[in-house]
Order: sequence, then C-alpha cells, then structure tokens
Amino acid sequence: MSSPSESYLVGLIGEGVTPSLTPPMHEQEAGQLGLRYLYRPVDLSTLVPVDGDDGGPGDTAAQLRELLHRGRDLGFNAFNITHPCKQLVLQFLDEVSDDAARLGAVNTVLIRDGKFVGHNTDFSGFTTALAAGLPSAALDSVVQLGVGGAGAAVAYALLKAGAAELTLIDLDPARAQERAEALGRLFPEALVTAAPAAGLPAALAEADGLVHATPVGMHSHPGLPLDLDLISPDQWVADVVYRPLETELVLGARAKGCAVLDGGYMAVGQAVDAFELITGIRPDARRMREHFLDLIARGL
Repeated sequence: MSSPSESYLVGLIGEGVTPSLTPPMHEQEAGQLGLRYLYRPVDLSTLVPVDGDDGGPGDTAAQLRELLHRGRDLGFNAFNITHPCKQLVLQFLDEVSDDAARLGAVNTVLIRDGKFVGHNTDFSGFTTALAAGLPSAALDSVVQLGVGGAGAAVAYALLKAGAAELTLIDLDPARAQERAEALGRLFPEALVTAAPAAGLPAALAEADGLVHATPVGMHSHPGLPLDLDLISPDQWVADVVYRPLETELVLGARAKGCAVLDGGYMAVGQAVDAFELITGIRPDARRMREHFLDLIARGL
C-alpha cells in the first residue's frame, strides 16, 4: 500500500480526452486524502503522429507505445487508457490481470518496477455501480443493448455479478453473436444469447432489467434507443451514457416507475477502482460521486 507522503503522476491516453471528468475526479479525491496527485489528459488527436513499424505516419499503436515508454522514463505511476487504445495496449504490457485478459481490453496501466501491468476497471466499475445504485436488482434475465466498447465490459460485469440469462442485441448482429459466444465460453453456467433488433420486444417481455450501452442519448446522439412502451414499471433500467446524466431513457424509465441507474454510477465506479489500483488507497466513492455530480452541474 502506498503512503500519503508519496506523489503520483498519472495520465489519460486516448482520442478527444481533454474534456474528460476523470482527471478532476482523481485530483479532487486525492486532495481530500492528503495525497499529492497530478493527473493530465494525453489527447492523441492533438499530438504529432508517430511513424509505425511500416514507416507509415499516424500509427496509433506506435504512438501509444512511445507514450508508455516515455511516461515510464519520466516517472509516471500509471495511465488510464480509453478509445481507441484499450485493445491496442495489450501488446505492450508485461502483465495483465485475469479479468482484463478475459475481456481482451485494458483501461488502466500501472507502471511498477519498470514494467507495465494492465487492468480493467470498466467491468468492475459497472459491478460497483450496480451494487450501489440498484442493490436489489434481479438478475435472472437481463437484456443489453449494445456490445461494443463499454458494452463488452458491462456484459462481462453482469455475468460476473450473477446474471443467469443475458440477451445481447446490437445493430451489428454478427458482433452480438460473437460476443455472446465468447461470453458463453467464459460463463458456461449462464445462458448468453444474441438476438436481432426485431427480437427486442419478446426479449424484454421476459426480462428483469435492461442495460443500455450504445451512444444513443449522448449530446451528439440525442434520442431514445427503444420504444418506452416496451418497458414495464417492475423492471430496472441502467444507462451507461452520462453526458447528459439525465438521458431521455433515464427520464422516461423513471417516469414509468422503473428503478433507474444513471451512467454516472459507472463513470465514478471505474474511477474509484482505478484510483485504488494506482494508490493502494480505497477512495470515498460517495464523495467522488458528489464531486462528479457537481462537475456535471457546472457543465464541465
């Protein structure tokens, strides 16, 4: 475990990460704990491209490798990793946690004794979110919309939390089928299936809850991902979108009487788990959520 006398230098590598709320969440909580902690976004879209192994310019993998090694040499303690690097980073790591290896994606890289160690707190963040925001949610049958990006980690988290039946629906049916088969192999005790979009009404009719993991509802993709008439008041609804926090799905499901989990819970959950991995100190999750909500309210 780290001591409060240590200092921490952390970065967030990805495209378009400059507005991310993760750096201020980490820094604020570190200050509350008396830690010296500097967290900065490293936006790939603003950096000079690095030539790849084939000599071609703009190779994201080469850029990522360069950043990791330069960061290690400059004394960084860790990096969080986001789109489009969560899979690319695997080839540059010395060690990977079991869950991250099973998911095939890493969002937190610790630098320990010169080695790069990969973890995934997207799945654990959703697990924490579910326990905190929907502690009594039934998991006998769950429908999930969207399996790309965060959706893969969410599906893994649902099964690890004990979901008995999980139906995956995606605009790309082949991707949903591939993910269902992969998860079925990892969790043979559960029934994991893929369904076409046309099968959503039938799947939801038998479900305890719905998880939404597509971009629909974001500021840049406003709207609803499904007809609200398909949701009943006795079901729970979870959204991973957190900008805006009150998506049309969250507002509509709440108005129908559903128990609702907003996307902020997962955003904070992954930050809490990453902070603990980096420092060895468990932060105050409730305080981090309050700070997150304040940042959202101020439009940051």
